[in-house]
Amino acid sequence: MRHRIISALALVALVLALAFPVAVPAAPPAPHAQPGPAAAAAEKHHHIHEAIDALRAARADLMAASHDFGGHREEAVRSIDASIHQLEICLQYDN
Repeated sequence: MRHRIISALALVALVLALAFPVAVPAAPPAPHAQPGPAAAAAEKHHHIHEAIDALRAARADLMAASHDFGGHREEAVRSIDASIHQLEICLQYDN
């Protein structure tokens, strides 16, 4: 009988411990360093820079492929080149 009471109390203590977790405050955020002018410009249009990189990678994949994607590779490469060119022009006008 005594063993059952101790087991029941232990179970109640475990349930209460899991039901009411202790709240610990989060660490304060780290201060951000001020970027230089070049980093600020690159950060300003990071999606455009990422798009240019992705387009260049896609072009390389198309050129390295052993097939012509149903006859669409040539036009796809031309479209990628035109897209990269237009994005680079956009970046020139932002400076």
